[in-house]
Amino acid sequence: MSETSQKIPVTVLTGYLGAGKTTLLNRILSENHGKKYAVIVNEFGEIGIDNDLIIGADEEVFEMNNGCICCTVRGDLVRIMDGLMKRKGKFDAIIVETTGLADPAPVAQTFFVDEDVQKNARLDAVVTVADAKWLSDRLKDAPEAKNQIAFADVIVLNKTDLVSKGELAEVEARIRAINPYAKLHRTERCSVALADVLDRGAFDLDRILDIEPDFLEADDHDHDHDHHHHGHDHHHDHGHGLKHYHDEDMQSLSLKTDKPLDPNVFMPWLQNLVQVEGGKILRSKGILAFHDDDDRYVFQGVHMMLEGNHQRKWKEGEKRESRLVFIGRELPEEAIRKGFESCIVS
Repeated sequence: MSETSQKIPVTVLTGYLGAGKTTLLNRILSENHGKKYAVIVNEFGEIGIDNDLIIGADEEVFEMNNGCICCTVRGDLVRIMDGLMKRKGKFDAIIVETTGLADPAPVAQTFFVDEDVQKNARLDAVVTVADAKWLSDRLKDAPEAKNQIAFADVIVLNKTDLVSKGELAEVEARIRAINPYAKLHRTERCSVALADVLDRGAFDLDRILDIEPDFLEADDHDHDHDHHHHGHDHHHDHGHGLKHYHDEDMQSLSLKTDKPLDPNVFMPWLQNLVQVEGGKILRSKGILAFHDDDDRYVFQGVHMMLEGNHQRKWKEGEKRESRLVFIGRELPEEAIRKGFESCIVS
C-alpha cells in the first residue's frame, strides 16, 4: 500500500468553456495553502496568470510565489509528466486541465497505460466544473459536456447564484440522470475547499467501496430489492417536487447479487464486454465475491481498459455481495444483466 501513497496524485480537471475552471486553477496557483501543486494547462492565455505572483519563469514553466508551478500541455502529456517528475522537489499533487471541448477519457487513460507515468503518478479523480446557468443547454447541444458529467468523480456546479432554486433543482436532476455517483458541490465563483477536489482517491481500488451514490444511502428503504436505476427514478419520494429526468443516451447501470460469482465465467465475460462495448462504457467499477475465494476482488475500468486486484479478506460478518456499476452511452442493459446473471454459481 505504501507504494501507492508514494505516487503523486493527479487530478484531471475538465468542464465546459466559461464554467469556471480558470477561477479554480487561479485559486490553486495563488492561495496560501502551503502545498506544492503543479498545474498543467492548455494555454497560459486562458488562465491569465497574475504577474505579481510569478517568481520565476523557465521557458514553459511559471513558478508562483506560493510554491506552485504552472506549465502548458504542448503536445504530449506523457512528456510533460516526465519533465515534472525530474524537477527538484516533488509535488503534493498535479492538476491537468483538459480543453473545454475535450473528453477527459484519453487523459485518464494515459495513467492506465503509460508505464513511466504509472511508476511516479496515480490518477486521483476526474473533476468537472459545470455552469449552473448554461449546463442544461450544453447537455442538449454538446456531447462533450455530457461526457464530462458522466465521467466525473466530483462535479463542481458553479455559478449557482445566477439561477433560481427551481432551475438549480432541475439542473441537478439532469446531472443525476447522467451520473448519480459523483460528489456534487454547489458553488459560487468556484469557492470549493481544495480538499473537496484534490486527493479524493476516486481511482484507488481500495476506495471503490464508495460505490453507492450519496443520495441512495439516504434512501435506505429501497436498498433491499435490486434497484434498476437509471438515475431518473430516485427522486420520486423525496418530496422535493423534482421532475423526473431520464437521459436518453447516457445511463448508469448498477448490478448486485449476494450469490457467489464464478471467476472463470465472470472474468472472460467482463473482458469481452469491455472489448465489445468499451466505446460506450465510460467508467466501470465493482467489488466481487467469487466462489471459494476468501478475498474480495475489486476492479475499475475506463472504456476498454480494466485493472483489478484481490484487495483484502472478506471480514467476519461482512455481507458478501458483488456490486458493479457501469456508466455509459446507450448501454445494452438487458444483455449486461443477463450476462452478469450467467456468472452466478447456481
